[in-house]
Amino acid sequence: MTALTRTRALGAGDTTLDEFTERLFGHLPRADQRRWARVYLQGLLTTPGKKSVRRLAASVSESPTASQSLQQFINASPWDWDPARTELLRWVEERHAVHAWTIGQVAFPKRGEHSVGVHRRFDPAAGRIVNCQYGYGLFLSLGGMNTPVDWRLVLPENWSADPTLRRRARISPEVAHQTPESLVLGLIDSIAARTSSVRAPVIADFSRLSGAAALIGMLGRRGHDFLVCVPPSLAVTPAGPAHGAEPARTPAGAPGRAPARTPVRMPARMPVRATTAGDFARLGNTSHPYAAQVSGPDARPQRLRIHSGLVRVPGGETGVPGAQQMYRLFGERRPGPGLRGGPVWLTNMSRHRMDDLLFLVRQSAQTASAVGTLADEFGLLDFEGRSFPGWHHHMTLMSAAFAYKSMRGAPEAREYAA
Repeated sequence: MTALTRTRALGAGDTTLDEFTERLFGHLPRADQRRWARVYLQGLLTTPGKKSVRRLAASVSESPTASQSLQQFINASPWDWDPARTELLRWVEERHAVHAWTIGQVAFPKRGEHSVGVHRRFDPAAGRIVNCQYGYGLFLSLGGMNTPVDWRLVLPENWSADPTLRRRARISPEVAHQTPESLVLGLIDSIAARTSSVRAPVIADFSRLSGAAALIGMLGRRGHDFLVCVPPSLAVTPAGPAHGAEPARTPAGAPGRAPARTPVRMPARMPVRATTAGDFARLGNTSHPYAAQVSGPDARPQRLRIHSGLVRVPGGETGVPGAQQMYRLFGERRPGPGLRGGPVWLTNMSRHRMDDLLFLVRQSAQTASAVGTLADEFGLLDFEGRSFPGWHHHMTLMSAAFAYKSMRGAPEAREYAA
């Protein structure tokens, strides 16, 4: 087989695709495996439209058997994807300061019932029940760009318990059904064990997780800073000085931004009572309101009224007897007639400026945007295989192609974000 190199040559001093492939996939034991990894990457980078194996092979190879060989490499070849993901993580960290670790969620629509993990579930993005695979990805937020470095596939209980389904999808014995909370925690534990830089804050959407309180507690016990979108129904208890009322103060504005208006002073005392996160944020039972300029969907500035206060979360204990962690909870009151609540966010970074927290909120939106780019340009939803290893092989190569195209030629970072 002769692979036609159609990737443009890079400038002197930049990382070439050959070097990049060797860095990530040099652990593969056979030369033909490394060669097919290079072909698959080049195909993802250069093939327009749908990224099926057949179209990828045709775009970079003249061999009539290239499609079959590439299908074998992705779906049947027993290569380990973890070393490649570790190298991808370190390659990105060497070139850019990481501001946050964000969790993305993806539904992979499927027509049949044979793809590993396929099931019916409600997809918030589609607004309806779909037949799909469902996965979680961990993205490195680099300021203006988010890139994926690790993935987990939801394996429903029927897929985990049925020996025939397991054998057909080549699911290894150590892989079992896990709750969404466990999958998310596994992603975070994995990057914490492999990162070569300072731990970054965890940004995630827990708004549809029934075990959000317990997951929040586990993140705290592991020593992570985090900012998470929580279910509006999450039980919280107002906390802080004078039963939840802090002295009123004016948050500093972000650089180049007009300072926020002087907040309205709240009552000196508020009764301590259990409530929900949505009510706490929406009704303004907070320490102070906060107004900030942010960009809306139409890219024009909007003035959102941010309510922020200190709370405790029953069920999210720190593990210290008799103690509960204090968190900052905030939400927004959107402009317009009536009172309209938006997402509700919870963080253990309670001493951070609101400008810094809103910056991290935007990283979550950038991850959703990156998922769209992966689907449109890198074949996120185009994998046609049915096996568990094949899904992970495709996701690994797709993530590598995205990082390479986005960051090639970037100088190595001299220091990392705290």
